Amino acid sequence: MLALGIDPGTATIGYGLVRELEDGSLQAVHYGVITTLPSLPMWERLNIIYQGVKALAEQYTPDRAGVEELFFAKNVTTAITVAQGRGVILLALAQAGIPISEHKPHVVKQAIAGYGNAKKPQVQEMVRMLLALDEIPKPDDAADALAIAITELHSFRYTDLE
Repeated sequence: MLALGIDPGTATIGYGLVRELEDGSLQAVHYGVITTLPSLPMWERLNIIYQGVKALAEQYTPDRAGVEELFFAKNVTTAITVAQGRGVILLALAQAGIPISEHKPHVVKQAIAGYGNAKKPQVQEMVRMLLALDEIPKPDDAADALAIAITELHSFRYTDLE
């Protein structure tokens, strides 16, 4: 099974594709970021994000996708722009016919590091270890997206039993 994980945003959107092999091991297939320039109008940035996710869906045809839920902190303006980015990401995946799950940040940390309040370096090191990579994936957004893809594979295993 191939899962696409997405760490949403509007300037940098992380993506990671992880395949679960028949023996249960995990393999990083591809990862990186979609970037948009802050100087562009928001509608253009959203179109770049949409087209990027659409292209990933078409090229890799993942079986499932996991998208991180919005973590609302203090900055309402940032939350709104990230929510806009999430909207076009969800639309692109839905139009591609890919089943989508949404994962809270603490759930991803729990699934990867075993602790819902794990720090970013702990999660990134576990991603590296789980995927048998020589080094931690860069940039951070791509490593986060791989963590989301792994979480999607693990959570689907349990929800599929119901």
